[in-house]
Amino acid sequence: MEIRWLEDFLALARTRHFSRAAEQQHVSQPTFSRRIKLLEESMGTTLINRQTLPLSLTPAGEVFQTLCERVTRDVRDTQDRIAALDAEASARISVGSTQGLFSHFYQGWAKDAGMAERLQLNLTATSWVGEQFLDALESGECDLVLCYWHPDLPWGERLAGGKFDWQTIGQEVLVPVSIANEDGQPRYCLPGNAEQPVPLIAYHSRGFLQSAIEGHIQRRNLQAHLLPLNENTQSASIKALVKQGFGMGWLPKRMTERSEQFGRLARAGDECWDVPLDIRLVRLRDARSDDILNLWNQLET
Repeated sequence: MEIRWLEDFLALARTRHFSRAAEQQHVSQPTFSRRIKLLEESMGTTLINRQTLPLSLTPAGEVFQTLCERVTRDVRDTQDRIAALDAEASARISVGSTQGLFSHFYQGWAKDAGMAERLQLNLTATSWVGEQFLDALESGECDLVLCYWHPDLPWGERLAGGKFDWQTIGQEVLVPVSIANEDGQPRYCLPGNAEQPVPLIAYHSRGFLQSAIEGHIQRRNLQAHLLPLNENTQSASIKALVKQGFGMGWLPKRMTERSEQFGRLARAGDECWDVPLDIRLVRLRDARSDDILNLWNQLET
């Protein structure tokens, strides 16, 4: 049974005339009559008394009319609600965020900034790596990007090339951590040495953070002896491997809270190894809508 059959039946109940009802439903009379017949077969009873002039409803048809009115009304109301939800969703501004920032920064920032209802997170963005965020801005896959920034980004020139605008909306620090031994000391500790390099759970080379770590070590002339064991795009994956004791890694300070699941974390080096980061919100300079510009100006003020 189709909804349009119910609408056909209601049109016939109003007009009591097959030709006029067919005209209202914008179909030929033979087609309309066939659909009414299919409806009756589906219900297993006669709904229309064809022996009277004008046509009349059978007792079953009168009961069925009440059902049709309720069902079609509910369908229309539901369609209106879905359309309103779709309109609301399309009016929201799409944000692409790294997984770490989504988990430990985005929601609190959006709420505090009064933007939570106007923004919609693009969940596919949590699997993007590095420069893919800028690609997504240019392709229209998202309207804003929430990301880490530091002066050693390998594609920083592209970000500064005139196509993008940005705002710094927060700061973060990458802290070197290791699982702690029973005495509370780190199992793995910087800087290591040539004979015993420190096992490292590293970030993906094309991501935001590995180049920040390497650039910081170089600028500070720190002598680190590291043995990379693994590369990950997400801080949560690094944290999990560090907690299981496979090596040390740098984590955003917001993620270094104590946890007893695999043992608590301890610093794997003093503050000279800490890597400062900006948290930036990025958009195309030629914004696609006034809504984006209005939100951007609101954040600036």
